[in-house]
This record gives sequence, structure tokens and C-alpha cells, in this order.
Amino acid sequence: MTSEPVSYRLCSLREDVMVEVDGGGDFIMLTTHWGDATIAQPTEAVRESLERMSLGPVRLDNVLPRDPAERRRVERVLELLNGVVVHSLGHEEMSGPVLSAVPIARRARFILPKIERHRPIKLSKFAAMRASEGELVLESPLARHRLILHRPIASQVVTLLGRATVLPDLAAAANLGLPMVREIVSYLVAAGMVLIGIGDSPTSARFAEDNDPLLAPWTHHELLFHSRSRIGRHDNPLGAMPSDMRQIQVAPAVKPVPDGPRFPLYRPTLAELAAMDPPFTEVIEANRAIRDFSAGDPTQQQLGELLFRAARVRSMTQVGQDDLSYLVTDRPYPSVADRYELDLYVTVNSCAGLSRGIYHYDPQGHALTLINRSETELAELLDVAMVAAGSRQRPPVLITMTARMARFACSYGGIAYSTVLEHVGVLQQTLHLVATAMGLAPCALAFGDSEIASDAFLIDWPAEVSVGEIALGVRPEVDSLKKNRPLEMPCFTDTKRHVKVTDKLLY
Repeated sequence: MTSEPVSYRLCSLREDVMVEVDGGGDFIMLTTHWGDATIAQPTEAVRESLERMSLGPVRLDNVLPRDPAERRRVERVLELLNGVVVHSLGHEEMSGPVLSAVPIARRARFILPKIERHRPIKLSKFAAMRASEGELVLESPLARHRLILHRPIASQVVTLLGRATVLPDLAAAANLGLPMVREIVSYLVAAGMVLIGIGDSPTSARFAEDNDPLLAPWTHHELLFHSRSRIGRHDNPLGAMPSDMRQIQVAPAVKPVPDGPRFPLYRPTLAELAAMDPPFTEVIEANRAIRDFSAGDPTQQQLGELLFRAARVRSMTQVGQDDLSYLVTDRPYPSVADRYELDLYVTVNSCAGLSRGIYHYDPQGHALTLINRSETELAELLDVAMVAAGSRQRPPVLITMTARMARFACSYGGIAYSTVLEHVGVLQQTLHLVATAMGLAPCALAFGDSEIASDAFLIDWPAEVSVGEIALGVRPEVDSLKKNRPLEMPCFTDTKRHVKVTDKLLY
């Protein structure tokens, strides 16, 4: 009778950890992804263990000293450093690890569970497998570890856990020994990728995440997107990367004007606007989504005023030096680092002074360019907008925002797209407020169709992608604002800013 090949635990430090021992041996400094960690008065066993682990995976049995007191001290240090300790599963018949659990959060904890033969097990519905640097990686927004599946047997076990099962059945399906399968699954559970259910039958087992009220509002992709767009639960690089900075010139500050008939737009004067606008507080209070587009159609002049006030380029500035020099713009709505990666496309259903069609807005020249006359694509865009608005009519005008990702991702990798969506909200709000002050009917939309938009706007997906929409009509008379209303409330003094404030706009 042959015995089951032996598996064993391996430990190492993350590849980005630097271990420095001071000359007198009074402390050890670890420079990590999460910051510096200092171990004061380390013993020889602690120092040797950390130095060996910094060189690569070592057997845990070989790292831990025989003396019980020293062993506990080393174990305590490794526990405190859980956020940088990589736990791998080794096998005597393989030259390298079967899998590795890499911590991706400061508060990562790794405790191997004991799994009973009859307990149901199942892959988390939030776990996802992908390729990375020639290996398969298992990730979950709920987990503080990333699992690297070095060997096919590890990925084979993962794929068989798509439905609830038990260890003996899993081992038989994978054609592997039960001890090996148990070890692999224990690492998957410790890393937060596999759940242990309640009950004796896989078909009737209950798993914690299935009825967790905290997880109920989240889908897999939305929670993953959230976890990766904020620091804390991942170790992905954030911010500018030198190799990407050279791509800035590929994405100019203002998109080149496309070919097509060009229509200059009305440019109001700021003095006219100051005299005409209702008080800002009144605009704020009246601002809401209006889904009734039956009151009429906006005019080309109104559309020109709206885009001028909300989205035009006010100025351009050269920033940076030498090869990293590039242009930034100033516009009426804020954008991180003045990148302004958003472009506007105007789909006209009915607008006095403009023919039906799909236009690109040039924020620098403040003009529209007719790029598409397709009735089919125009109708598709307007129908999606009608549904998104919850309206019974197609909107007279639809403004769609697109993002040129190379303009922004080169300096804000890792959080680029989440920041783009924040910019969409800022621009939607700016358009909403200006439209409200003008007596128009704005309605920011929750969704749009990226496939239709790509075809209709003649853009190259995913270099440029549609990211937001706002429908536009004329405000019904019942919702109209009374402009230049008399002052009804007394003035008061804002002591923090030491300026006099009224409910009228100050010019």
C-alpha cells in the first residue's frame, strides 16, 4: 500500500518587502506596501526567520525554532506581520508551490480551518478567476488575499467548486487523493474564496453569503469595482506610472474636431446672464429631473447658452516640463488635475435652428459638428433615453458624455474610471443647474447603451466610451421659475467669510 505524497506549508514575505537589520541588532525594519514596521529587540530566531522568508518561500517547519518559547515568539511576529506574509502550499512531488495566498490588505489574516468530510463546501459567488503574468489568479472583493494557482490541480479543484459538494466527492471528481484536496480547499477557505456550509447535504446546505443582508444589495462586478476603486482592500498600483506618462500626448486636451458641417453656437455675455438668472437658492430648490418633454423644444440659442455656461473651454495652459509637458484646460465644471477627459455628443430630435442628427460639441471653438444623419441610430439613442428617463416621449435633445481614457488613466491608473464617473456626476449637476436657471427641462439619465453610442458617434471603443447622458426639453409652465423676484428675506452676515450675503446673486 502506497502512502499519500506529503504536502507542507511554505511561508515567505511579499516580493515588495525589504528587511533591514540595524548594525547593533537592536531592531529590524520592514519596508512594506502598507508602510514601515519595526520589530524591537528581535531574537536571533526572529531575525533569521525574516531574512530567510525575504528570499522566497521556505518550509514553515524549517523556519520555526525547536525551543517552545522561541517558536511562540516567531509565530507571534508572523501573526503581527500577516499583512505581508505569503502562505503557500508545497508538495514533495512538485518543484514549486501548488498555490499561494498573497495578502492584499493591511488587515489580512490567514488561519487554516479544519474541514470535516461531510461539511458542504462551495466557491464564493463573488470569486473570479483571471490570467495574470502567465498564471491563473483567484480574487474576490470580500477577500484580503489573492490566490495564485501555480499548478493545474489547484485550478481544477477551484472549477469543481462551482456547485456545492463535499470533500470525498470533490476528490473523486478531481481524481486526486483526499488529503491533497483537503489541503487545497483549506487554503481556499482561509483566503476567503470558498465557503463552508451548514447542513449534511450539498443540495440543501445553507451558506452565509446567500442570505447575508449586507451583501444583498451588491452584485459581483459592482462590489469588485468598488473595492478596487478605493484603497484598503487591494494592492494594485494607484496614480501616475512613469512608463504611462509618455502616453499623455496621445490624448490631447481637446479632441480634434471631426469632419462634417459645422454650426457655431450662441455665446452669451456674463453680464446678460447675471441680469437674467434667478437667485441661486431658487435654482437649487427648483432643480429636479423633469420627464415631461411635451412643453416644447429648445432652440439652438438655448442649447448654445447651456453648453457655453456648462462645458466650454475657458482657457488652456501648458504644464509640466520637457517630455512630460502637456496642455490642460479650464472649464466651468471641476475636473481632477484639469484633465477634462469628457467629450459631449448632442443628439437632436427637435431643436429650432438645428436639423435632426447627431453632433459633436467642440468646447474650444464652441460649435457643433454634424457627424451622423442616420435615422436608425438617432432613433435608437432617443428610445433608450426615453426609457431611461421613464418618459412617454422621446426627448427633444440628448447630450451624451464620453470619456477618452488615455487622457486620464496615464496619471491616475487604478482609480481612473471611478474618477471619470465622478466627473460625469459633476457635469450632469452643472448642466442640470444651468438648464434649470434657463427654464429648460433637464433629466440626468441612469444608463445608456454603449454599443449604440459607439456606432452612432463613430468612436473607437474602448479608447473612447460613453459614460453618461442627460435629456433636455423645455420646462413646463407650472414648473417655471420667476426671475428677478423681489428681495423677501433680510440680509445676514456670514462671520466665517466676513462677507455680506443675501438670497440674491452677488455680482
